[in-house]
Amino acid sequence: MNRNTRSIVVVAIAVFLATAASIGVYRTIKRIPVREVPVAHYSAVVASHDLALGVLVAKEDVKLVPWPSSDPLAGGFDNIDAVVNRGVLAPIMANEPLSESKLASVEAGAGLPPTIPAGMRAISVKVNEVISVAGFTVPGTRVDVLAMIREGNNSMSRIVVTNVQVLTAGTKFDQDQSRKDHKPIKSTVVTLAVTPADAERIALAATSGQIVLALRNPLDVQPAQTAGVRMAELMAGATPPPVVKVSQGRKAVVAPPPPPPVVAPVSKIYQVEAIRASKRSEETVR
Repeated sequence: MNRNTRSIVVVAIAVFLATAASIGVYRTIKRIPVREVPVAHYSAVVASHDLALGVLVAKEDVKLVPWPSSDPLAGGFDNIDAVVNRGVLAPIMANEPLSESKLASVEAGAGLPPTIPAGMRAISVKVNEVISVAGFTVPGTRVDVLAMIREGNNSMSRIVVTNVQVLTAGTKFDQDQSRKDHKPIKSTVVTLAVTPADAERIALAATSGQIVLALRNPLDVQPAQTAGVRMAELMAGATPPPVVKVSQGRKAVVAPPPPPPVVAPVSKIYQVEAIRASKRSEETVR
């Protein structure tokens, strides 16, 4: 094999190996999955710091951040002017997007009034750590309101309002102090959302006795219907349920019969003959 032939063979082999390598690299790159990087086509308004309930949003409280078009924000904002001077209806964390459901209208203002549902009223009751269920009555929970009325030896306790939503826990000062000290809110006052009729019942119960809150399961929406309990019934034991009789299509509630009187057992009497030395006598033994 001469020199020219050897050069041609070497070049042919090099071309073949380069072609095979190129095809292998091409097939390897083709098998790599395509990675799509979301591109932000518009901006979203988010909170620059934590916003508490009832705060009036200002320009320094929010900021614009890029938001990907592949995940649109339902009810969000892309303009800061659209959220300024609107009250916060629910606490908003830092860097959380603002939405229509968490902001009141511009005319509603700030504070607690915009959070009150239409047709409802907000009433505050004074509580302590025990009455407020050890601090678990946070905004959004639901409670039953019990009234304890003291009437000498015939005190009574009864549920007067059931399934009530808690709007706020603690006073405005307590909430600000809690955020400043990073400690739980001291629930000295609990504000409830009730109907006007229920507000009258709670106000009467608060002035006539003591208010106690009973925490409810949020999934339990059935109203609590009880007849209450008095001190005499409590000390006597469980009260039997009332008897309902139907007569001519009408239902009548008949009070249960009183419990039978407790009769003390009668002890038996025995006559015993006692002998002491030469004397005999009869003695009565119970």
